[in-house]
Amino acid sequence: MAENYQIAEVAKLSGFSIATLRYYEELGLLKPARDRNNYRIFSDNDLRWIDFIKRAKATGLSLNKIIDYAKLREQGNQTIKERMAILDEQEQFLLDNQREIQDHIDFLKGKKNYYRQMLNQKSEV
Repeated sequence: MAENYQIAEVAKLSGFSIATLRYYEELGLLKPARDRNNYRIFSDNDLRWIDFIKRAKATGLSLNKIIDYAKLREQGNQTIKERMAILDEQEQFLLDNQREIQDHIDFLKGKKNYYRQMLNQKSEV
């Protein structure tokens, strides 16, 4: 059975503040249902979508790109290729960063090896 969650519970589960969740709602990223007292009611599907937003942000995807993705998502399965293009672009960005970081790591390792050689030569004398 699906559960319903109030905003405070969603904040705890997601790690987003209540203010952030409200802001995302203002942006149209979140569209929780409302109960008879006009309180926000989030579903399990909302939680999965919030998890996607969190993960997308963690990859460095901009909020504007997430909004674009959300608009495409709302249009249905005919936008899958466009959504994949957004994900492909972000994946390429991460791969480029990974290569750059590896270059930095390799530089540091090389410098440390140089210093080790210097220390070994000094101890041999």
